[in-house]
Amino acid sequence: MVTKSNVQVTISLVEPDLDDSELQAEVQNLLPQLREVDGVEEADVVAVTEVPKDSKALGGFSLGTFKALINPAIVKPVFEFLGRLSNKTFEVEVEAYGEKIKVKASSKEDFISLIEQTEALLNNAKNRQNSNDG
Repeated sequence: MVTKSNVQVTISLVEPDLDDSELQAEVQNLLPQLREVDGVEEADVVAVTEVPKDSKALGGFSLGTFKALINPAIVKPVFEFLGRLSNKTFEVEVEAYGEKIKVKASSKEDFISLIEQTEALLNNAKNRQNSNDG
């Protein structure tokens, strides 16, 4: 049986037309909405100590980047929420059970693909766990 470990999702808003303060304002606007999505255990900005390579940081956190811990049983609503923000482009990194996928998504189709890739990652982890148990 797969442990009830949360899936960590790191989301970077990619908006070259926004300056740093506008970019962070967008993230601060999205965070409370994301926290309300079914399956999100917690969501917050990424601390400077966790900043991905080649990211901008200011005031102790990475600009335009936030992360969420998501219940693996219900990842779909999170990506559907982001997919509804059709005028935004995101770089999304999903990490679960020691595996990662990274996708740039800006359309509903991109997020459908991200859901499928994430579900495949979780199913592979479940299958590995079951074969190790047997």
